[in-house]
Amino acid sequence: MDGKSEGRNGYEFRTVWRVAGTPHEVMDVLGDAGSLDRWWPSVYLSVLPLESGGPGGVGKAFFLHTKGWLPYTLKWKLTVTEPITEQGLALSAQGDLNGTGRWTFKQDGPETVVIYDWRVSPSKPLLRRLGWLLKPAFAANHRWAMARGQEGLALELRRRRPGADLSGIPQPAGPTFVSRRRRRKTAHLPL
Repeated sequence: MDGKSEGRNGYEFRTVWRVAGTPHEVMDVLGDAGSLDRWWPSVYLSVLPLESGGPGGVGKAFFLHTKGWLPYTLKWKLTVTEPITEQGLALSAQGDLNGTGRWTFKQDGPETVVIYDWRVSPSKPLLRRLGWLLKPAFAANHRWAMARGQEGLALELRRRRPGADLSGIPQPAGPTFVSRRRRRKTAHLPL
């Protein structure tokens, strides 16, 4: 994982994961953005479907409320921009973050190498104004979030295996710095 500066307020990240599973299994999880808040809850606080999309998922869109370990949240729209395949998928981001992302999946023995290239610029005023000063902290926040994603994906792949003993698979880590208002609101949601 590394984060480079892209312009004054932009970021360019490349994240590499290795997970036990096939590219098809990884595609089934990462290609279903509607389930992000279930298996990656430390980052995806809520996911709201907006558009169902067309063939291969192109045009599928979701409103996302996300966060990392820093005490701020981001609201943005994720749109699938290329067909979802066993080789990967591409997306665009609009809102508090604007940019593009590309997931690539490659089989390597019993594992899949998952590469995420993320080029994004913040539009949220706090991040734009303080980016010059806090860019290293914002990049560390992204690395933390992606590490939680790798952990959550590995757990989700284990959960989806036929005959998996679900009682032996822990739940993914939850969010940090959850506001009391959010805790009260989510405490009343059905399980």
